[in-house]
Amino acid sequence: MKRFLLGVLVGIAVPVLGTVSYLELGMAEVRADIPPGRWENYLMNNGVHASVRRRAPPLPNPVLPTDENLIAGGKIYLEACAGCHGTPGKPFGSKGPILYPPIPELPVIGTALSEAQIFWVAKHGIRRSGMFANEAWASDEKLWTVAAYVKRVNSLPPAVQVALEKLAPAQP
Repeated sequence: MKRFLLGVLVGIAVPVLGTVSYLELGMAEVRADIPPGRWENYLMNNGVHASVRRRAPPLPNPVLPTDENLIAGGKIYLEACAGCHGTPGKPFGSKGPILYPPIPELPVIGTALSEAQIFWVAKHGIRRSGMFANEAWASDEKLWTVAAYVKRVNSLPPAVQVALEKLAPAQP
């Protein structure tokens, strides 16, 4: 029994010490201009999505998706989010911001997150991703408004699209 317990302890200690040594010796790649490995993508993406699902409030959006509110959300998005996440109808292609994990170009790919999850991410940010917390300078109402817009960015009513095209900056 002692040998079994010793084997279990060694089996736990070796990977933990190996991981700590790997990190402390500076062997982990931290550059933001090269893609991470598959294992890092898998672990971090799953961890981030699980954390957002767990912590986002299970609430319906208190801001109704009326044309007026979607235009207001689109205006906030264009002013505060489009620089990183892209402008509708004007994809970055390979000229977008280079970060890993890559910044989602929302007008191109949309999002699978719920409005509550979008609100939570916009409010609290995502550590070590470039997505900063906006709660210090944006009210919950503004964040819910932009969440309504982002959730529908690829299925906006025509009147909203026309209004926002007038607000979108010209592409350089």
